[in-house]
Amino acid sequence: MFRKFLSYIFIFFIVFASYQCARKGTPTGGPKDETPPTLIRAEPDNMTTNFKSAKIRLYFDELVKLQDVQEQLIVSPPLKYPPLLSPQGAADKFVEITIKDTLLENTTYTLNFGQSIVDNNEGNPNSFLTYVFSTGDYIDSLELAGVVKDAFNKEADDFISVMLYKIDSSYTDSTLYQKPPNYITNTLDSTVIFRLKNLKEGKYALFAIKDEAKDNIFNQKTDKIGFTKDTINLPTDSIYLLTLFKEIPDYGAAVPSMAAKNKISFGYYGEGQNLRIDPISAIPDTVRTTVLKEFDKDTLNFWFTPFEMDSLVFTITNDAFKVIDTFTVKKRKIGVDSLRLTPNKKGNLDFGESFSIAVNTPIMVLDTSKIKMISKDSTTVAYSTKLDSMANKVDFDFSVEPNENYKIELLPGAIQDFFEETNDTINYNLNTKSLADFGNLSLNLNGTNINYPLIVQLTNEKGQTEREIYATGPQVFEFNNIDPGNYLVRIIFDENENKQWDTGNYLKNIQPEKVSYYPGPIEMRANWEKIETFNLLD
Repeated sequence: MFRKFLSYIFIFFIVFASYQCARKGTPTGGPKDETPPTLIRAEPDNMTTNFKSAKIRLYFDELVKLQDVQEQLIVSPPLKYPPLLSPQGAADKFVEITIKDTLLENTTYTLNFGQSIVDNNEGNPNSFLTYVFSTGDYIDSLELAGVVKDAFNKEADDFISVMLYKIDSSYTDSTLYQKPPNYITNTLDSTVIFRLKNLKEGKYALFAIKDEAKDNIFNQKTDKIGFTKDTINLPTDSIYLLTLFKEIPDYGAAVPSMAAKNKISFGYYGEGQNLRIDPISAIPDTVRTTVLKEFDKDTLNFWFTPFEMDSLVFTITNDAFKVIDTFTVKKRKIGVDSLRLTPNKKGNLDFGESFSIAVNTPIMVLDTSKIKMISKDSTTVAYSTKLDSMANKVDFDFSVEPNENYKIELLPGAIQDFFEETNDTINYNLNTKSLADFGNLSLNLNGTNINYPLIVQLTNEKGQTEREIYATGPQVFEFNNIDPGNYLVRIIFDENENKQWDTGNYLKNIQPEKVSYYPGPIEMRANWEKIETFNLLD
């Protein structure tokens, strides 16, 4: 019995010791592997001349896999058919590239893998690995470097394609709309600096494109573009700046649609200031119609009092371009757009902000005798209104005081629309804060050659304009009673004096108007008085 007891004690200690060893010996995983995979050899060799192979194999010192290779791989000059890469979705110690195109003679090709080749365990990339070969007797060795920036936004987009077109007898201004470039690189998602390598001596045109379709040509409707006015002569030591902008597209009419039982929407591209909509179909004399542009959209709405019809035929005429399009709009089951009022502010109203009421159907009558505004002590507040027919809204102008509550009452009939509908009784309440809840910013511009007029804009960190001041000469720019937060300062140099930023146009050889940003965000707190100086470079 005693021996049996000792056996139990022995087993207990063995189990306890094993448990303790298991606890103490639990692996921690060690330091994280941050070493990227290393290329150990290639078949054919990197920098091969008189290249004739259809397949390339790159061997690495560990298991690798492909990640976002469609985005990351850049082949220069571009191939008509993208090469096939393997393995896809699996890991191996090699990457195989199968070329499906017939390669050009006496041409140096560069395959830049970006950060698409990563190790299997931690995803560490072999950054910007390149494989270069030539179908001729030598490797072209010239280079071109530069920087990409956005014309209007503080930060440039990712994945900007930088393209070189050889200027020869076949090159025209429209070539980049039709053919891929002779050389291409990409900024990928990590830098705005670009470097084109393994180039041949000659004359070139240089472009940057945000290539949304990834087809290596310029699509005006979707892509941003940047270009240099001067011809690039290689070799060169110059560093080039490419400023990207979105062009106003060439005019074109979109297919209209019946958006409501009483509304047909006519969309368009480009400049539509001179558009005219004319129905060809017979419309009863009892039917009333009107046309109103939709605010902040390239759309004209054809409003009409509903009637029975199967379809309507229209012409859309752009007198500026002498273009006429004809469309048929078919009836479909859909509801009627009824009068709806939408205020631009609810609750708090900050100093410097305005109050307005937008209406979804065309405003025909504004009766201010049916609009009343009172303060928190029930005193009548003096105000004026303005009917903005372009934006289809009513703007209110009144003196905004601190620590106040404004009640705006619209009695029935204050607003009447095209369909003779009127509003019901509506009340809007607006509150203002104390002056101590806001900050004041004074901005001075410093520079030896500042060109006026200019627009100084105070924006949020997303680049959305909060306040702006237009100036025709030197002054102190006062942004008073602004909310606490971080702000950016953007300056637009208004060359054509139309009080807005204007984009560029490639075929007209017009660069966008210059925009400068204050180097960093400006922090504002409640009850702060802050003075900043913006040193503008020539």
